[in-house]
Amino acid sequence: MIKLALCDDEAEQREAIGNLLMEYAASRPSLVIKTSIFSSAQELLAAAEECGGFDLCVLDIVMPGLNGIDLGVRLRELYSGGAIIYLTISPEYAVDSYAARAFYYLMKPAEPGKLFRVLDSAVAALEKQKAACVAVRTRDGLERVRLDEIAYAELAGRTVRYHLADGSSLDSVTVRSPFQEEAAPLLADRRFCLCGASFAVNLFYVTAVERGFLRMDGGARVPLARGLAAQAKRRWSDYWLNTPGGDAL
Repeated sequence: MIKLALCDDEAEQREAIGNLLMEYAASRPSLVIKTSIFSSAQELLAAAEECGGFDLCVLDIVMPGLNGIDLGVRLRELYSGGAIIYLTISPEYAVDSYAARAFYYLMKPAEPGKLFRVLDSAVAALEKQKAACVAVRTRDGLERVRLDEIAYAELAGRTVRYHLADGSSLDSVTVRSPFQEEAAPLLADRRFCLCGASFAVNLFYVTAVERGFLRMDGGARVPLARGLAAQAKRRWSDYWLNTPGGDAL
């Protein structure tokens, strides 16, 4: 099931966009979509905390109290996954939308065909992310971990420690190969980047590239080798600029 949320403070817009989302769901019978509609950022945040987050969020930007950009950032802090699509009247916030790692930025009034194509792309990206996994040999046996759940991996002693988006971690059995070889299944995915001899990060969870380290969702700081700093910054920028659906319209 896909959990979809719409947030817009204007009743007329909520009804119009809500009808389009219902039409989209009806036109995609292979998808099970549960749509929730909210009139304020606070309502959506409360619901996200209760249900563990939404797979897709369609957000207005200009709203009283907490605006759509700040709402998106708060949602990322609460639940790093999911796609955020901004639907608003002004293009002036397009650059700001990167702070919330927006999947797409669309202008109102929503053109049904374009909105449906963006939703199709978001759903496809979510399904692809959920399908990609890595097999980790642990003391308790083999475990499959989704790549989109791994924030970063590090060599901890003689094991590879996988730090997950929910704050937990998973340790492999003792490894004898170099870290880069052990991390090869991660590095084969464009979301991951080597940032030192013992660290590989998921660029989706990087919030800033700073001197000597990468800042991650949740506040963790991952060491960044001096010789890899320029490459890491370029990879992070390229990831967001070239992610399908990441362009403003």
